[in-house]
Amino acid sequence: MALIVHKYGGTSMGSTDRIKNVARRVAKWHDAGHRIVVVPSAMSGETNRLIALAKEIQEQPDPRELDMIASTGEQVSVGLLSMALLAIGKKAVSYAGWQVAIKTDSAFTKARIQSIDNEKVNRDLDDGKIVIITGFQGVDEGGNISTLGRGGSDTSAVAIAAAMKADECLIFTDVDGVYTTDPRVVSEARRLKAITFEEMLELASLGSKVLQTRSVEFAGNYRVPTRVLSSLTDPMLDINVEANSGTLISFEEDTNMEQAVISGIAFNRDEAKITVLGVPDRPGVAYHILGPVADANIEVDMIIQNQSVDGKTDFTFTVSRNDYQRAVDVLNSTKAELGAASITGDAKVSKISVVGVGMRSHVGVASQMFRTLSEEGINIMMISTSEIKISVLIDEKYMELAVRALHKAFELEKA
Repeated sequence: MALIVHKYGGTSMGSTDRIKNVARRVAKWHDAGHRIVVVPSAMSGETNRLIALAKEIQEQPDPRELDMIASTGEQVSVGLLSMALLAIGKKAVSYAGWQVAIKTDSAFTKARIQSIDNEKVNRDLDDGKIVIITGFQGVDEGGNISTLGRGGSDTSAVAIAAAMKADECLIFTDVDGVYTTDPRVVSEARRLKAITFEEMLELASLGSKVLQTRSVEFAGNYRVPTRVLSSLTDPMLDINVEANSGTLISFEEDTNMEQAVISGIAFNRDEAKITVLGVPDRPGVAYHILGPVADANIEVDMIIQNQSVDGKTDFTFTVSRNDYQRAVDVLNSTKAELGAASITGDAKVSKISVVGVGMRSHVGVASQMFRTLSEEGINIMMISTSEIKISVLIDEKYMELAVRALHKAFELEKA
């Protein structure tokens, strides 16, 4: 008898009919002899509706009160799903995060999980019940409801699976797994049967929207086998077929097959490039440029500092496109202090990344990537690398062309 955690996204919970389908699927797994914990998201669109209501009252909603409001979406979901299971004769019970309790810090709207008390849940499982727990939320030391940020239900599910030492965490979503790249950009994109946590973490952080980055970190740190699979199939699909569908996110050492050199290509349109020209090349220049940017709560991604010429250097970095103008304003306000000649930027750039643990043992990936882009007449503005990733910054208008060309060059359409 395995302990399995199911997570269902907002689309899966989008109507009472869909919730009934989720109940049938969960009941199928329970009937097969498994102990089941379910972590559902709010119904599709509900969190946005609640936040919009809050903003009608207060333009910049108080974070604590916003969490009080936003958390109710998931409370509705767990109650409805529990009722749907009871209606088909299953023993079920629902809990809000604070009832379990899922303890978090007090960073309202973006809290982090600190601990989970699984005693109550284990008692219910021992009693043959299906336990349904709100995703996305917990409670801080002061007893205040806190939320984990958008996509936080993925993190809740994996954290609960880790705390309870679950055999597997199944993330049911509106896609049927993790693909070599976005099928909307490359029609030949292929679903991966398996991928390592390292690769998934890179893909998630680089723009792949299948899983929230923090949930992948959690799963990797606590070694929770996690599977991404579709909730849009027949809920009564044979359980043995379903249990082996989708994409399994696991560990490199868990597979005997040789890893492909490249597993996937991620891209992010939400990039902007800023260059500080002609700053004095002296110790601390990077800190004096990026310190005020960090103080403004603006996250920096890729960074390049040019070779010094006549004691002057250029410093280039990227930020989210939403933060572009704010970052430029911050730098212009410190321009005189920096001794910079000028501040320039480009808000129409994109980042393309190739990811694969096979890069550790294969040479030539970078040269193949750069040659492919060169043959398509695509100029590279910036490059950053890690052990299993190469990212380049290019003009936004070439993004889809670059993804298609790289997908073909690395033969990702082939199994």
